[in-house]
Amino acid sequence: MRLLLTAAILTAFASPAAAFDTMEKLGEALFFDVNLSKSRTQSCATCHDPEFAFVDPRETDAGRAVSLGDDGESLGDRSAPTAGYAMFTPDFEQLDTAAWRGGMFWDGRAAGLAGQAGGPPLNPIEMGMPDKASVVERLKEDDVYIAAFKALFGDDVWASDERVYDAMTQAIASFETTPLFAPFDSKYDRYLRGQVELTSEEELGRVLFTSQQFTSCNLCHQLRTSPIAADETFTNYEYHNIGTPVNAEVRGVNGVEGPDVGLKANPAVNAAEAAGRFKVPTLRNVAVTGPYMHNGVFKDLRTVVLFYNKYNTTNPKRQINPETGQPWAMPEIPQNLSVTELTEGPALDDRRIDALVAFMKTLTDQRYEHLLED
Repeated sequence: MRLLLTAAILTAFASPAAAFDTMEKLGEALFFDVNLSKSRTQSCATCHDPEFAFVDPRETDAGRAVSLGDDGESLGDRSAPTAGYAMFTPDFEQLDTAAWRGGMFWDGRAAGLAGQAGGPPLNPIEMGMPDKASVVERLKEDDVYIAAFKALFGDDVWASDERVYDAMTQAIASFETTPLFAPFDSKYDRYLRGQVELTSEEELGRVLFTSQQFTSCNLCHQLRTSPIAADETFTNYEYHNIGTPVNAEVRGVNGVEGPDVGLKANPAVNAAEAAGRFKVPTLRNVAVTGPYMHNGVFKDLRTVVLFYNKYNTTNPKRQINPETGQPWAMPEIPQNLSVTELTEGPALDDRRIDALVAFMKTLTDQRYEHLLED
């Protein structure tokens, strides 16, 4: 997929008169442009690779839990969430005194796709550019960009660095609203259209997932009340503290100290109840976008399901993390746990755990199905 996109970009550069005649085409070029990072080694696509469901496939000293910066040394403290299906994220809002929804990043601090696109170029541990003016100078290096920005945003767009930078983020956002990012063609979608049948294990998983009697999955991972909505993104975009432990491996190499307060780090939020909450992620492509949780602490999807099921204490077998062989580590922030959602439903046997994993694998876009493990 990346090769096809890159070829299209090169073709556009070869024909300046016709290059980037739409916001989407300009945004595509910008999405793959490594010149927008300080050392000219990193683009949006580096951490949101279209060949890997828009997450970062690179191995680092901390595995794949967090991303390596443009400087070749810096490591983040949170995983790069998929850019797939991000276009459906609602604007950030406070629902009541202790409930929030929407916004970009794990803590909702950016407004919309354009707001998100403007963050990484200026982040010192990501793309590392010192300021917006420096990014604009990189854009000015190419006459094709200059012509395209004028054609799409007006001749006076280059009058200020702020206007150019905003235009750049708008173009990237336009590209991220194309069907490439949200094809809705997974096995689950094809099942809804009557094109394929689910296996008995996948069907059991679907029933368990959509039944509040057996699990609490659909309390947070369904936007609509219908269990078979064709445009389901499998998230309600709300914020919860599910008791995720510290990723000690990541902290051992990135040197970050102190707890990640999650939503409370959002400048728009000033409430003690926000500490430890993170946005509910989409489950689209979840089987191929590990490691999991905001800090990549769990490597396997089955481990995640077992982690949720640990909150039903009637099954002692669920109190051991299979990836460590030790009891589950304590939450990084034990306050504000979403107790109601986490304790809903009975303990699940292995057959039902496996069925839930099998169902979530059906949420994989067709072009990524080859990434699924046998």
